[in-house]
Amino acid sequence: QVQLVESGGGLVQAGGSLRLSCAVSGRTFSNNAMGWFRQAPGKEREFVASISWDGGSTYYADSVKGRFTISRDNAKNMVYLQMNSLKPEDTAVYYCVRYSSGKPDYWGKGTLVTVSS
Repeated sequence: QVQLVESGGGLVQAGGSLRLSCAVSGRTFSNNAMGWFRQAPGKEREFVASISWDGGSTYYADSVKGRFTISRDNAKNMVYLQMNSLKPEDTAVYYCVRYSSGKPDYWGKGTLVTVSS
């Protein structure tokens, strides 16, 4: 059984920073790509960032490129999302995902990020 538990969300002013963390249980963590999605109120869930199993490749949505950084620590079974220069439009519930065969197969319950203007 794989469990993903996000933390680090909260309220921040525009221009501020937050660091989200995702704790992953399960022995296959280091074999899987990981990622983050988000869902804003009244909007569909969207891709934010992903990272390869070894951390060697990262991908970002255009809307967060240059502001967000995804990273992982395979020794600790952790995935992180450093979010800088936050904007009100970044307000959303952020979900950690595990990838298998190129698609998310496990999701966390999410952590709320609210950016005030």
